[in-house]
Amino acid sequence: MYDVVALGELLIDFTPAGLSENGNVLFERNPGGAPANVVALLAKLGKKTGFIGKVGDDEFGRFLHQVLQEKGISPEGLVLDAKEQTTLAFVHLQPNGERSFSFYRKPGADTRLRSDEIDPGMLDTRIFHFGSLSLTAEPARSATKEALSILQDRDVLISYDPNLRPLLWQSLDEARREMLDVMPRADIVKMSSEELEFLTGSKHLEEASQQLQETYGLKMLLVTMGKKGCYYRLGDLCGHMPGFKVRSIDATGAGDAFLGAILFQILRHNKDLAEWTAEDLARSVRFANATGALVTTKKGAIPAMPNLNEIRQLLEDD
Repeated sequence: MYDVVALGELLIDFTPAGLSENGNVLFERNPGGAPANVVALLAKLGKKTGFIGKVGDDEFGRFLHQVLQEKGISPEGLVLDAKEQTTLAFVHLQPNGERSFSFYRKPGADTRLRSDEIDPGMLDTRIFHFGSLSLTAEPARSATKEALSILQDRDVLISYDPNLRPLLWQSLDEARREMLDVMPRADIVKMSSEELEFLTGSKHLEEASQQLQETYGLKMLLVTMGKKGCYYRLGDLCGHMPGFKVRSIDATGAGDAFLGAILFQILRHNKDLAEWTAEDLARSVRFANATGALVTTKKGAIPAMPNLNEIRQLLEDD
């Protein structure tokens, strides 16, 4: 049995890496994709992880398959397809480390995963994680929902990241509809404050998060706010945990590392979320904030994932 298996996009992040002699921007090839980032952090922390998805049987796809192996993530669920091209994302960084993306995904191998390509053995897991980008197009949309249906009657926690990338949807209305359609299946949801406003139509953090939690029966809701930290809800417990002051150069993967760290804490506690105390929750969110902060101090997502000693050191230094 796996500790955590993720389904979704595994792609190439081309990250800015200085200027050429002619003054042109250079890009570094880095492995990425939000669901893959989550299990990369967990694998770095010693958990047994696996990944389900599709890449092209091209140079980029074979590189990503190798990365999974090197990072200790089972690639058994990764399909290499000679007819499709691996999805590429170019990351554009601001001086404060915040980023925007340009995607080369027409359609992109990650959207071509079929239900019959999902290895049933990969669904033997304690936690299943997915994001909304696998819902942007068929057949990956149906494959994602099929996996959720299979897991519905199993004792598996479902983790969900409604990761909004407007350019990858036909329309924002479709994005909102599909992102909310799977929300009732989720136990743990991580989103940004901007995504919370998009899905609820409200800028009021406490009211909007409570509305989402109660409407969809979420066990744990985490709203990340960058340097400001995180607002969290677990049953009747709620609060805000401030972030950590670090020298940020690239925020790519920070939210994914944050969520991976939360899942690590859930596995470590090894008890029902309903039994968590306020201290369990606060300590876990602080641990996750530290993990996310450390990722922003390096370029790339998967290559920037910290180990347990680095996280503990930041917690002690704070």
